[in-house]
Amino acid sequence: MTPKPRSLALSLAAASALLLSLTACATSAAHPVPSSSPVTSSTADVASCDGVTVIVDTGDLEVADDPSKTVCVTTTDTILGTDAIAKAGITTVGTTTYPDDVVCRVDGVPAETTDLPGADGATYHETCADMPPATAYWGLWVKPAGGTWDYAQTGLPALELNPGDSVELLFTLDGAPASPAP
Repeated sequence: MTPKPRSLALSLAAASALLLSLTACATSAAHPVPSSSPVTSSTADVASCDGVTVIVDTGDLEVADDPSKTVCVTTTDTILGTDAIAKAGITTVGTTTYPDDVVCRVDGVPAETTDLPGADGATYHETCADMPPATAYWGLWVKPAGGTWDYAQTGLPALELNPGDSVELLFTLDGAPASPAP
Protein backbone atom coordinates (compact mmCIF):
# COMPACT_ATOMS: atom_id res chain seq x y z
CA MET A 1 0.00 0.00 0.00
CA THR A 2 1.43 3.40 -0.95
CA PRO A 3 1.14 6.30 1.51
CA LYS A 4 -1.38 8.99 0.77
CA PRO A 5 0.14 12.32 -0.35
CA ARG A 6 -1.24 14.14 2.71
CA SER A 7 0.21 11.57 5.13
CA LEU A 8 3.56 11.72 3.39
CA ALA A 9 3.55 15.55 3.54
CA LEU A 10 2.73 15.50 7.26
CA SER A 11 5.49 12.98 7.92
CA LEU A 12 8.01 15.09 6.00
CA ALA A 13 6.90 18.23 7.87
CA ALA A 14 7.31 16.46 11.22
CA ALA A 15 10.76 15.18 10.23
CA SER A 16 11.79 18.68 9.13
CA ALA A 17 10.59 20.19 12.42
CA LEU A 18 12.53 17.56 14.38
CA LEU A 19 15.67 18.22 12.34
CA LEU A 20 15.41 21.98 12.95
CA SER A 21 14.89 21.40 16.68
CA LEU A 22 17.93 19.13 16.88
CA THR A 23 20.00 21.64 14.92
CA ALA A 24 18.99 24.41 17.32
CA CYS A 25 19.94 22.27 20.31
CA ALA A 26 23.27 21.35 18.75
CA THR A 27 24.02 24.99 17.96
CA SER A 28 23.26 26.07 21.53
CA ALA A 29 25.49 23.40 22.98
CA ALA A 30 28.32 24.18 20.57
CA HIS A 31 28.24 27.91 21.37
CA PRO A 32 27.89 28.40 25.11
CA VAL A 33 27.34 31.98 26.21
CA PRO A 34 30.67 33.27 27.53
CA SER A 35 30.89 35.34 30.65
CA SER A 36 31.26 38.88 29.42
CA SER A 37 30.71 42.28 30.86
CA PRO A 38 29.94 45.49 29.01
CA VAL A 39 32.26 48.44 29.42
CA THR A 40 31.16 51.73 27.91
CA SER A 41 33.93 53.27 25.85
CA SER A 42 34.42 56.41 23.84
CA THR A 43 35.15 56.07 20.12
CA ALA A 44 38.82 56.85 20.83
CA ASP A 45 39.02 53.80 23.11
CA VAL A 46 37.68 51.32 20.53
CA ALA A 47 41.19 50.17 19.58
CA SER A 48 41.87 49.21 23.20
CA CYS A 49 38.68 47.16 23.63
CA ASP A 50 39.50 43.83 25.26
CA GLY A 51 36.63 41.97 23.61
CA VAL A 52 34.00 42.93 21.05
CA THR A 53 33.18 46.54 20.19
CA VAL A 54 29.45 47.16 19.71
CA ILE A 55 28.45 50.37 17.92
CA VAL A 56 25.03 51.89 17.33
CA ASP A 57 24.94 54.82 14.88
CA THR A 58 21.69 56.49 13.79
CA GLY A 59 23.47 58.15 10.86
CA ASP A 60 21.45 61.08 9.49
CA LEU A 61 18.23 60.07 11.25
CA GLU A 62 17.24 62.87 13.60
CA VAL A 63 15.67 61.53 16.79
CA ALA A 64 15.11 63.02 20.23
CA ASP A 65 16.41 60.01 22.19
CA ASP A 66 19.40 59.08 20.01
CA PRO A 67 20.61 55.58 20.96
CA SER A 68 24.01 56.08 19.25
CA LYS A 69 26.83 54.70 21.38
CA THR A 70 29.96 52.61 21.44
CA VAL A 71 30.30 49.85 24.02
CA CYS A 72 33.13 47.42 24.65
CA VAL A 73 31.86 43.98 25.67
CA THR A 74 34.79 42.34 27.42
CA THR A 75 35.17 38.69 26.45
CA THR A 76 37.96 36.21 25.78
CA ASP A 77 35.66 33.81 23.93
CA THR A 78 33.65 33.82 20.73
CA ILE A 79 30.27 35.46 21.34
CA LEU A 80 27.12 35.50 19.24
CA GLY A 81 25.88 38.83 17.89
CA THR A 82 22.65 38.67 19.90
CA ASP A 83 24.64 38.12 23.10
CA ALA A 84 27.06 40.97 22.35
CA ILE A 85 24.17 43.36 21.65
CA ALA A 86 22.33 42.29 24.83
CA LYS A 87 25.45 42.54 27.00
CA ALA A 88 26.02 46.04 25.60
CA GLY A 89 22.59 46.98 26.99
CA ILE A 90 21.04 47.45 23.56
CA THR A 91 17.52 46.29 22.76
CA THR A 92 16.60 45.32 19.22
CA VAL A 93 13.24 44.48 17.67
CA GLY A 94 12.98 42.32 14.58
CA THR A 95 10.18 42.11 12.06
CA THR A 96 7.14 39.88 11.93
CA THR A 97 8.43 38.14 8.81
CA TYR A 98 12.08 37.96 9.94
CA PRO A 99 11.88 38.01 13.77
CA ASP A 100 15.58 37.66 14.60
CA ASP A 101 17.41 38.14 11.31
CA VAL A 102 16.34 41.68 10.40
CA VAL A 103 16.67 44.54 12.87
CA CYS A 104 13.75 46.96 12.70
CA ARG A 105 14.29 49.05 15.85
CA VAL A 106 17.25 49.71 18.11
CA ASP A 107 16.38 51.00 21.58
CA GLY A 108 13.00 52.09 20.17
CA VAL A 109 14.42 53.91 17.12
CA PRO A 110 12.86 54.60 14.73
CA ALA A 111 9.61 54.92 16.64
CA GLU A 112 6.45 53.89 14.83
CA THR A 113 5.53 57.59 14.65
CA THR A 114 8.82 58.68 13.02
CA ASP A 115 8.37 59.99 9.46
CA LEU A 116 10.68 58.01 7.16
CA PRO A 117 11.21 58.36 3.41
CA GLY A 118 9.47 55.71 1.33
CA ALA A 119 10.59 54.41 -2.05
CA ASP A 120 7.95 56.51 -3.81
CA GLY A 121 9.08 59.74 -2.13
CA ALA A 122 6.17 59.80 0.33
CA THR A 123 6.79 59.35 4.05
CA TYR A 124 5.79 56.22 5.90
CA HIS A 125 5.89 54.87 9.47
CA GLU A 126 7.83 51.66 10.15
CA THR A 127 5.55 48.94 11.54
CA CYS A 128 8.20 46.19 11.67
CA ALA A 129 5.94 43.85 9.71
CA ASP A 130 8.35 43.00 6.91
CA MET A 131 11.71 43.95 5.40
CA PRO A 132 12.28 47.71 5.79
CA PRO A 133 12.68 49.60 2.50
CA ALA A 134 16.11 50.42 1.10
CA THR A 135 15.44 54.09 1.88
CA ALA A 136 15.44 53.67 5.68
CA TYR A 137 16.86 50.63 7.48
CA TRP A 138 19.28 49.37 10.13
CA GLY A 139 22.30 47.80 8.42
CA LEU A 140 24.32 45.17 10.27
CA TRP A 141 28.06 45.57 9.72
CA VAL A 142 31.03 43.56 11.00
CA LYS A 143 34.72 44.30 11.15
CA PRO A 144 37.08 41.46 12.01
CA ALA A 145 40.10 42.28 14.16
CA GLY A 146 42.54 44.12 11.91
CA GLY A 147 40.10 44.01 8.97
CA THR A 148 37.67 46.33 7.25
CA TRP A 149 33.93 46.90 7.56
CA ASP A 150 31.60 44.68 5.54
CA TYR A 151 27.89 43.84 5.63
CA ALA A 152 27.21 40.90 7.92
CA GLN A 153 26.45 37.73 5.97
CA THR A 154 24.08 36.46 8.69
CA GLY A 155 21.67 37.94 11.20
CA LEU A 156 22.64 38.61 14.81
CA PRO A 157 21.65 35.12 16.10
CA ALA A 158 24.18 33.34 13.85
CA LEU A 159 26.86 36.05 13.80
CA GLU A 160 29.98 34.81 15.61
CA LEU A 161 32.25 37.54 16.96
CA ASN A 162 35.76 37.04 18.29
CA PRO A 163 37.75 39.26 20.65
CA GLY A 164 38.99 42.23 18.62
CA ASP A 165 35.99 42.19 16.26
CA SER A 166 33.49 45.03 15.96
CA VAL A 167 29.80 44.97 15.10
CA GLU A 168 27.76 48.02 14.13
CA LEU A 169 24.08 48.71 13.71
CA LEU A 170 24.05 51.66 11.29
CA PHE A 171 20.85 53.41 10.27
CA THR A 172 21.00 54.19 6.57
CA LEU A 173 18.68 56.92 5.36
CA ASP A 174 18.38 57.53 1.60
CA GLY A 175 21.67 55.65 1.04
CA ALA A 176 23.71 57.59 3.62
CA PRO A 177 25.93 56.79 5.31
CA ALA A 178 26.96 54.12 2.85
CA SER A 179 29.18 52.36 5.41
CA PRO A 180 30.51 52.80 8.96
CA ALA A 181 33.33 55.22 9.66
CA PRO A 182 36.73 53.48 9.60
